[in-house]
Amino acid sequence: MHYIPNSAPIEQSILESIGVASFSELLSAIPADLLAKCRINLPPSLSEPELVRHMSTLAARNRSTSECISFIGGGAYDHFIPAAVDFLVGRSEFYTAYTPYQPEVSQGTLQAIYEYQSMMCHLMGMDVANASMYDGATALAEAILMALSEPRKNKILVSRLCHPATLEVLQTYLHNRNSRIDYLPEKEGRLDLSTLASLIDDNTAAVVVQTPNYLGNLEDLDGVTSLCESSQALLILSVDPLSLGMLRSPGEWGAHIAVAEGQPLGIHQSFGGPYLGIFTARKSLIRRMPGRIVGETVDLDGKRGYVLVLQTREQHIRRERATSNICTNQGLMALSSTIYLALMGKNGLKKAAELCFANSHYLAEKIGGLKGFTLAYPNTAFFKEFAVRTPIEPAEIIRQGVTAGFLSGIDLGSTRPEWQNHLLIAVTEKRSRAELDQFVDFLSRFTK
Repeated sequence: MHYIPNSAPIEQSILESIGVASFSELLSAIPADLLAKCRINLPPSLSEPELVRHMSTLAARNRSTSECISFIGGGAYDHFIPAAVDFLVGRSEFYTAYTPYQPEVSQGTLQAIYEYQSMMCHLMGMDVANASMYDGATALAEAILMALSEPRKNKILVSRLCHPATLEVLQTYLHNRNSRIDYLPEKEGRLDLSTLASLIDDNTAAVVVQTPNYLGNLEDLDGVTSLCESSQALLILSVDPLSLGMLRSPGEWGAHIAVAEGQPLGIHQSFGGPYLGIFTARKSLIRRMPGRIVGETVDLDGKRGYVLVLQTREQHIRRERATSNICTNQGLMALSSTIYLALMGKNGLKKAAELCFANSHYLAEKIGGLKGFTLAYPNTAFFKEFAVRTPIEPAEIIRQGVTAGFLSGIDLGSTRPEWQNHLLIAVTEKRSRAELDQFVDFLSRFTK
């Protein structure tokens, strides 16, 4: 990469041309408490070989889930990915493809997106799916903006048991809008939906629920749809897409909009991304959906072809009528999930979900039998993730776990004070019984 340094006289000339006397004056609009108090002390310059060695040394300090037995979850999971997924998405026609504005030269990309949309509609039990969003958090935020497009409503009822980082994204998205978020109460690791009837009203644009929730527990949504429809509020569900191999789909629950983080479907954890935002809805809402939709058509010769049939973003239509400023989709990640689902098939996805369920419940039972360890919600159903009360600080278990070859989970106390001494453990289909037993043996050292 080329660097073009400016000498002091050139820098001063640039500042004068834009009407400021100094660089600090240029930054005067930024609050003082956000500015660094001193200049950054950069190390001496390095040659290219030295820089490569230095960066390689830093990268080697990372520990990936391929080097440890991972029980980390919270939205990013160590699931099995068939080797064919990486091989196919690495092909140059996919890996280097640009946004398919010109259908005549983008048929491969457009067909892949169309197949993705079709699979997501089938998986989520919904009518329409867009060409994907950035990730699960922004997909949920866009779903809320879609609900708020109804001008007479400005209240959103949101489960506090959604992922904490997602809740922060929602706050950011809604910060400058004339709307408010009210949080639904919880009880024993799940929503206390008995209070929903008293909270929902004619000003409610949507009810937002994550299931399995951040604690891994399954929400019972019977009767929620009828309450939403009686108040003309939308039911928005955020789900784990792999759980749908054995659990009821959002469409079966009666959701109006359903979103998901697509990482469990053939996408590597990659230290946090890039991931995939799955966005689906009922057909009646299609004109309010963000992003773009690919459709199937025929050309003048009657041959099948694929085109972008809906692009309601501000670059394509009048800004005041745009539903979103989303400018792209996660095409390569969507392709990864499409290939994964095609390889796994209906039975494979069901088997993976059942293994997650069986493995997690086996481990939960074993840990619950250890002295000092108790299941935080023993009477609550969960899918592949569960919370455990620990006899010592979870941070210490996590620290020692890395040395012992385990990524032990997430310290829940780092997100909410009432979850102090709670460890969130995720178990996927990749974990063998031998690995689960080894982890129990590791935890047993903290009972003495």
